Amino acid sequence: MRLHGSLTSPYVRKCLVLLRETGQIDSVEFVLTGGTPLDSSAMPLAQNPLGKIPVLERPEGPALYDSRVITQYLDHRAGAGLYPEAPHRWDVLTLEATADGMLDAAVTMLYEDRIRPEGTSLASLKDAWWAKIARSIDALEARWIGHLAGPMTMGQIAVGCTLGFLDFRHDARNWRADAPALSDWYAGFAERPSMQATVPPSG
Repeated sequence: MRLHGSLTSPYVRKCLVLLRETGQIDSVEFVLTGGTPLDSSAMPLAQNPLGKIPVLERPEGPALYDSRVITQYLDHRAGAGLYPEAPHRWDVLTLEATADGMLDAAVTMLYEDRIRPEGTSLASLKDAWWAKIARSIDALEARWIGHLAGPMTMGQIAVGCTLGFLDFRHDARNWRADAPALSDWYAGFAERPSMQATVPPSG
């Protein structure tokens, strides 16, 4: 298999953490690539016409894309059970969707600063995107700590990679301020070997 991605992408990190947690990391060749919404020329466009990463090439069929498709495939391949059967499956999928929605907002905020011409970035728009993240942090703190503290699922991996990205790109926003339980959980989760091995390079 070949995984196309960037070491700074939190969506790619989800896949890499799962590969390490399920003992599949040596089964995948990592192909370094990247781009922006304004320039996707270096992306694996032949494998994903959307021009987004991650993309997983596999021997038995077409390439897979969208991190949630890839992680479900890799979990199935390993028989790891990170996506449990119903009814618990719905909790895991909802938790992963929450984490990915937070990432979508966080990445959009980053593009607001990096892609717009100088002086045209809208602080009010960034604040609106952050409000989505803040509400999600509140929900994780209030509703999901018990799940996060339980047996490993894709929900934990998704939330862990999301919080890591907030530290990486939006540390000044201080997501921990009103989330002590979530902060404590993440402090422990971030020490897992799979997380330590996938810390994004600075820059």
